[in-house]
Amino acid sequence: MEIVIAVAVIFVGSYVQSSIGFGLAIIAAPVLFFIDPVYVPAPITISAFTLSLANAAKHWHSISFEGLKFAIIGRIPGTIAGGLLLFWIGQEQLALWLGISVIVAVLLSFSNVVLKPTPSALLSAGFLSGFMGTSTSIGGPPMALLYQHEENDFIRANMAAFFCVSCLMSLIMLAIVGEFGMEHVLTSLPLMPATLLGYWVAMKTLHRISHQNLRHFSLLICAIAGSAAVASYWF
Repeated sequence: MEIVIAVAVIFVGSYVQSSIGFGLAIIAAPVLFFIDPVYVPAPITISAFTLSLANAAKHWHSISFEGLKFAIIGRIPGTIAGGLLLFWIGQEQLALWLGISVIVAVLLSFSNVVLKPTPSALLSAGFLSGFMGTSTSIGGPPMALLYQHEENDFIRANMAAFFCVSCLMSLIMLAIVGEFGMEHVLTSLPLMPATLLGYWVAMKTLHRISHQNLRHFSLLICAIAGSAAVASYWF
């Protein structure tokens, strides 16, 4: 039963991320952490990497490599910091940090903050994405905040390209700190078909669903899951 829930959650997260540019980890991480902490962060990061490759290939011509280089540079120290955090906190603290990360991401998504993807902003977002992504698998919100007012295909393309590099960085760092091994690879294998199926369904149905309604529904799920993760720490 647990694997069925895990596969369903990954499918939904993959569908959402393929539609709006991010969301797989925000939706999946809090739920899968409750099922089994082994899912976070490595197996979810593997799913995100697989999905990002598919989306980057689909939207290749909309990728802005000039802008992304600053985010990738900032991502390097953030990845190291996020990996080191896993040395210092236990599973209960990770649940709290994961829940807080999700709630902050939701609040930022609903905020009226308008940021432009300048080189300095991309450096900062890259750092935060690396720190959050490596420690909890949730690295999308800082970059999504910068790109939220861009055209939809531009958002999907550049978020996917960034995730391709950033997920690979995170997996390397997780391997260094002992949080990514064969156990995590085997755990991720049943999630791969659901990841690709979510992408395929999104490509077939994207034109039929309101982007705004999907975004709001996804954020509602995230808020519930994030709140539950925080509550589990106290209760």
